[in-house]
Amino acid sequence: MNRIAFNLLRAGLAVTFIWIGVLVVQNPLGWGSFIQPWVLPYLPDLQTMMTQTGYLEIITGIMLLINPTVWLGALLGTIHLVIVLITCGINDITVRDIGLAFAFLALFVETMPLFMKNWLRM
Repeated sequence: MNRIAFNLLRAGLAVTFIWIGVLVVQNPLGWGSFIQPWVLPYLPDLQTMMTQTGYLEIITGIMLLINPTVWLGALLGTIHLVIVLITCGINDITVRDIGLAFAFLALFVETMPLFMKNWLRM
């Protein structure tokens, strides 16, 4: 991947996740309202869980900005967005998360550590 494209992808995803994370921390129950009713019995406390999710998103975004942790931030972002799609369903809000998940996955594949690449070749 071209270095400019790589850094644009990385920065765009970082800003998006940091921004959304701040919004989730500011209004956890509002964002929690997107969660499907079947998931709620499995959650200990919606407000606490959503607040922690917001902080996870902020940390993920920051990890994308720090060279040695880009791969881990990309992996966390991919996993997080898959969980969002499962627990919230695909609707007018989450449909864009499909594109974000694939962007995170592409970034992860590009930055995956050598030990993971070797493990996948087995």
